[in-house]
Amino acid sequence: MRMTQEQLDMLKAQLKGLKERSPFYAKKYDGINVDGIQTQEDFETLPFTEKADLREAYPMGLAAVPRDKIVRIHSSSGTTGTPVVIPYTQKDVDDWAIQFARCFEFAGCTKDDIIQVTPGYGLWTAGIGFQAGIERLGAMCIPMGPGNTEKQLQFMQDFGTTVITATSSFALLLAEEISKRGLKDQICLKKGVIGSERWGEKMRRRISNELGVELYDIYGLTEVYGPGIGINCAADSAMHIWADYVYVEIVDPETGELVPDGEPGEIVLTTLQKEGAPLIRFRTHDLSRIVPGDCPCGSKHPRIDIITGRTDDMVKVRGCNIFPAQIEEVIAFTDGASSEYQVYINNEGGRDHLNLYFESDAPQAQWSQIEENLAAIFKAKIGMTPDPKAVAVGELPRSEKKTRRIFDDRY
Repeated sequence: MRMTQEQLDMLKAQLKGLKERSPFYAKKYDGINVDGIQTQEDFETLPFTEKADLREAYPMGLAAVPRDKIVRIHSSSGTTGTPVVIPYTQKDVDDWAIQFARCFEFAGCTKDDIIQVTPGYGLWTAGIGFQAGIERLGAMCIPMGPGNTEKQLQFMQDFGTTVITATSSFALLLAEEISKRGLKDQICLKKGVIGSERWGEKMRRRISNELGVELYDIYGLTEVYGPGIGINCAADSAMHIWADYVYVEIVDPETGELVPDGEPGEIVLTTLQKEGAPLIRFRTHDLSRIVPGDCPCGSKHPRIDIITGRTDDMVKVRGCNIFPAQIEEVIAFTDGASSEYQVYINNEGGRDHLNLYFESDAPQAQWSQIEENLAAIFKAKIGMTPDPKAVAVGELPRSEKKTRRIFDDRY
């Protein structure tokens, strides 16, 4: 994707004096004249920034402004390793709210909406980002945070919530509870703005049908503001990325080489206006592609396709590279399989075994045939045969945050 002149100008302003402002980049770009970057081709010679680099900068090594300019910090939601801490200036906070409000506008939300926020608050860049965007939009915010399903449902009914924001896992949990309790006619939901984890097509349809809402897929990560740097529009499932704040590249995960627009690869992001902790060519590990051409909605903001997984989500079983997106595709192609699944991988007698538990809404008498069909589709699409096991809908665990689906006990 070609960088616009406006993006190039912002990038040069971002790089100007960066090594003097940031100890992190002074070390990373030692020997590189970043002020000499004048073209997109020059920019593409800069080394990538990795998450491991950011961990090494803990606690405040990423700061590119004086301490008195930092008004907030956030930290990634990862549970392993040294945390990544991102400092924010007031401009960063305001810019994030502008982007988030734009997301709600693209989803068709207005100041007349009542928007219930269920993602978590705190160091994680979720609830507080949603809330800032809602307030910037001028709508009414109900800052519930995660969990407490009873109160979530009560407030939906009592306040007439029209938009729900959630992880896909919690949205599904709420949808199932509303259906189970026969509350669908007592709620006013029209839209759902969903983010923080990938989700398959069957899960989308279940949430949409059971809640009776239009669903929008929001994108973002803590290192680059947080959720809200992009969202899909009503015309398409691909997500527009706000080109005045973030520049997108797609690279081959193995070689790091840029791939042509339309080809799949790893998303690499560069911030164009961030003050507190600018990020240059940050490898996200998210897998997608640039969607070429113009969007029917008329927006000129570039689009990336639905996230298909992460490079670090891949597991290798009997020589086959397997991503969650591939498993979800198998589930989607299998009649009688519902959206929820869990995979357990182990090694017995020197041979890998992949046990795939999936929910089915079909009569139990049909389960053995559904299992056989799923195994055949899995073999045809992925290259190996799993041990499938159907269970009743609702039997697999539900989560109020992100749902873990693959458990690898070989290591």
